[in-house]
Amino acid sequence: PYYIDLNQNLYLQAYLHNSDPNLSLFVDTCVASPDPHNFNTVSYDIVRDGCPRDPSYSTLYSPYSHYARFKFSAFEFLSRHPAVYLRCQLVVCRHWDLSSRCSRGCLSRTKRDAGS
Repeated sequence: PYYIDLNQNLYLQAYLHNSDPNLSLFVDTCVASPDPHNFNTVSYDIVRDGCPRDPSYSTLYSPYSHYARFKFSAFEFLSRHPAVYLRCQLVVCRHWDLSSRCSRGCLSRTKRDAGS
């Protein structure tokens, strides 16, 4: 366990064990939950589809493309539960592929036309 106080910044880093400079790492989704086995019933989205959902979330600089670094502030969710668990999904892409999921970034849904 890692203990933090409310509104304290939490810094996270993920990396590929393979340091191939042709690979990039991208944080696609990161969700918090008081239940380590259920991230659907009671949960809080920090990042969803590459789009920050928490206003305190920010990506941090890394000199290496195979590292993903980010931070966010401990939120009110923490004060209502004795423990909070994180589940993050990351995407590995070819660094030079401009059409890859890593290059596209936030995938906000487009609204559909309801028609007449």
